[in-house]
Amino acid sequence: MKIGLTGGIGSGKSIVSSLLEVMGIPVYDADAGSKRLTITSPLIRQGLIGLFGETIYRGDAIDRKRLAACIFSDPEMLKRVNAIIHPEVSRHFLDWADRQTSSSGICAIETAILFESGFNRLVDLSLMVTAPLERRIERVMARDGATRDEVLHRIKNQWPDEVKKTYASYIIYNEERQALIPQLTAFLAGLRR
Repeated sequence: MKIGLTGGIGSGKSIVSSLLEVMGIPVYDADAGSKRLTITSPLIRQGLIGLFGETIYRGDAIDRKRLAACIFSDPEMLKRVNAIIHPEVSRHFLDWADRQTSSSGICAIETAILFESGFNRLVDLSLMVTAPLERRIERVMARDGATRDEVLHRIKNQWPDEVKKTYASYIIYNEERQALIPQLTAFLAGLRR
């Protein structure tokens, strides 16, 4: 069984991902996979060079700053880049998932853009992590050294939680009133039934 783990920036999906791994469920980090594949995949390299020219790469490394400047100011260019990268990440995840041998028979993919990217079509169900907006802003400011406006801009570029909730199979609330581990344990117990 494949679980899609998602949540907006600062929601705590990485904490939930770590907890899943402690509970014996392997988790594929789609963001890390994407970064690795932009360097190692000939298809991605060829596609990005076709869009931006040879200078999008500096030796074996992609010029992330230039790429970010190109795609975050141009939604159409972002779609074109995603059309190059997402199919390769999908293939890589599915190959990775086939190699997993956890005793539970469960693995997961962690990605902030599960529904936006179409990665939700690769999984059996989705697990969304949500947290109050102010808490998310504080976490990202502390983690990244970003300003409030920078964090709000990044949040604005993701689907709102209200929209993601309509697609999610199960929701984990990362707030002070509810502990994460009991929620996650209940979710996994439901899967195993």
